[in-house]
Amino acid sequence: MNRRIPLDGKATVLMLLLCTIWGLQQIALKAAAPDMAPILQIGLRSGVAAILVGLFLRFKGLSLLPERSALPAGVLAGALFSLEYLLAGEGLRHTSAAHMSVMLYTAPVFAALGLHFRIPEERLNPIQWSGILVAFGGVVIMFYDPASAGPSVNDMIWGDFLGLLAAMSWGATTVVIRTSKLADVPSAQTVMIQLICAVVILLTACVLFGNTSFNPTEILWVSLGYQTVIVCFFSFLVWFWLLRVYLASRLGVLSFLTPVFGVIFGVLLLNETVGVRFIAGALCTLSGIVLVSAWDMVKRFFNKKPAIVINRGNEIKR
Repeated sequence: MNRRIPLDGKATVLMLLLCTIWGLQQIALKAAAPDMAPILQIGLRSGVAAILVGLFLRFKGLSLLPERSALPAGVLAGALFSLEYLLAGEGLRHTSAAHMSVMLYTAPVFAALGLHFRIPEERLNPIQWSGILVAFGGVVIMFYDPASAGPSVNDMIWGDFLGLLAAMSWGATTVVIRTSKLADVPSAQTVMIQLICAVVILLTACVLFGNTSFNPTEILWVSLGYQTVIVCFFSFLVWFWLLRVYLASRLGVLSFLTPVFGVIFGVLLLNETVGVRFIAGALCTLSGIVLVSAWDMVKRFFNKKPAIVINRGNEIKR
């Protein structure tokens, strides 16, 4: 196995590029929402991305799906992945892209809580528990921000709540992947089964809920192209290359710049406004998340012991 190396200038630039790409994801969904429901956008982009990932797997000489023994866990991870985007897509109809970006990135807290009870090596220490309390304190502050723009305060709170549920689903997906046979299969195969599940579940939900109409505008086509090629394919390849070469703990900490970019782009591109309470709550939440996720990196720096990393390579970055 190749030894991972610390981040250098190239890795830092690539991670900043990926955080920018991921930060724009919610913006693209929200911008095209008047022309196509976010859930339908995600379902369609997952279908095209599955084709691209399938071609990539064939190019690498790998089968499209994990071995039979890993399929049940794969289907469960795919269902949770689909639920995450079902909730996030519906939430974007009620709240701002800036709010959704921050809410989704509370997922590592839920992943850490789940792994604490499933894997002995992932037991949380007092510092990490304090980080979780700080993160949830920030969520409480954010949940009531009457100064923020939106259709109404109650409507925005409902959208934020759906975003928080989506983050729980993302965290549960991480736990399933880490504690099942999926931890030992090629990352692209795990991504493939998640995308297939997303296509089936999300498109079925669109038909059942009557969200199948769309208006073929230029904004919609640009949004779909960006989400499919740039977010679901290009960023996926770059992310997994980085994980093969560099220390995942360092990469994971840098990835928390994503919601920061999400808020900035929401303000600049969609003319969204965020109140002081939301900014304060977001800073508390992100600080707590970094404290939970980066603690092993700090511990490794001081005592040189191997770090246990929450972020793993065989799950899709959002």
